[in-house]
Amino acid sequence: MVLKTFGWSFAITALGLAFAAWQWGWEAFGVVLILSILEISLSFDNAVVNAGILKKMNAFWQKIFLTIGILIAVFGMRLVFPVAIVAISAKVGPIEAVQLALDEPERYEALVTDAHPAIAAFGGMFLLMIFLDFIFEDRDHKWLAWLERPLAKLGKVDMLSVCVALIALLVTAMTFATHAHTSAGHVDKSTTVLLSGVAGLITYLIVGGLSGFFENKLEEEEEREHEEEEKAKAEGKPVSAVGLAGKAAFFLFLYLEVLDASFSFDGVIGAFAITNHIFWMALGLGIGAMYVRSLTVYLVREGTLDDYVYLEHGAHYAIGALAVILLVTVQHEISELITGSIGVVLIALSFWSSVRRNKALAAAGGGSSGDKTEVTSGV
Repeated sequence: MVLKTFGWSFAITALGLAFAAWQWGWEAFGVVLILSILEISLSFDNAVVNAGILKKMNAFWQKIFLTIGILIAVFGMRLVFPVAIVAISAKVGPIEAVQLALDEPERYEALVTDAHPAIAAFGGMFLLMIFLDFIFEDRDHKWLAWLERPLAKLGKVDMLSVCVALIALLVTAMTFATHAHTSAGHVDKSTTVLLSGVAGLITYLIVGGLSGFFENKLEEEEEREHEEEEKAKAEGKPVSAVGLAGKAAFFLFLYLEVLDASFSFDGVIGAFAITNHIFWMALGLGIGAMYVRSLTVYLVREGTLDDYVYLEHGAHYAIGALAVILLVTVQHEISELITGSIGVVLIALSFWSSVRRNKALAAAGGGSSGDKTEVTSGV
C-alpha cells in the first residue's frame, strides 16, 4: 500500500536528487534535499485538509485533482511563481529571468541580490501572518502550553496579528532596511521594504478571503444538496449520490486549488530564505509537492488522519522562524545551513513530542487529550 501510493514520489526524489548532484554538485544536492523536507513539513497540514475535503468528491473529481491539480501545484506554484517573483522584483521579463539564470548566473545573482530586500519583506510579512494567525488562535492541542495559552487569550483582540505584523515591518524598515544588503553594498531600501511588506500583507489577506469565499460556496452547495436528498427520500424517489457529489464538485475543486495555492505560498517564499537559485528551488519544492499529494491519497484511502498532533505546530513555528530570518536578511546574510536546519529541527521536536504524547495516552488507557496533552507536550 505504501509503495503503491508513494512509489512515484520515491522515484522522482531519486531522479531529482541525482540530477541535482550531477548538474550542480553536492551543494545543490543538499539544498534540494532540505527544500524537499521543508516543503513536506510545511505542507503536512495541507495534506490533512486536502484529504478531509477530497474524500467527499466522487472518483472522477478526485482523479482531476490528483492529475491536473498536481500540474498546477508543481509547475504553477513551484516553478512559475518563483520566476515571477524574481522577474517582478528585478523588473525584468519572466523569460529574461530564466535566460539570465541559465546563461548569465553572475548577473542573475546580482539582480536577485538587489531584489532580495523586496522579496524578503514580501515573504517575511506573508509568512509572519500565517504564524501569527496560528499562535493567536485557541486550539485544543497545545504544544508549548506555557506560551500558546496566554497568546491565545491575546488573540481575542481583533486584528492583533495584522497590528503585530505591521509593527515588525516598521521596525525592519527603520533598522535593517536603512543598510540593506545589495550587490552595490549597503544602501537605504526603507521605502522598498515598506511597500513590499504591505504587498505581502495584502496578498495574504486576499488569499485568505478567496479561501473563505470558496469555503462558504462549498457549504451552501452541500446544504442545498442535502435538502434535495432529503426531499427525494421523502417523495420516494431514487437518490443519485454521484450526481449530488458532482454538483458541488466544481466548487470543491476550486476551493482545493485556492487552498493548495495558499499553503504553497509559505514553501515558495520560505525557500528564498534558503537559496536564490530558481531551479534548485523548483526541483526541491516539486519533490516535496509530490509527497504532499501522495500523503493526501494515502489519508483518503486509509480513511484516517495522522495521530501526530504537534506536527502542525512544528510546521508553523518553522514558518515563524523563516519569517524572522527573511526580515533579518534584508541587511545581514545568514547561512543556508542555519535557515534550512531550523525548520527540520522544529519539525523533529514536534514529532518527538507527538510520540511522547501518544505513549502517555496509551499508558493512561487512551484517555482524553485535554490537560494531559498539555502536560506531556513541553519541549
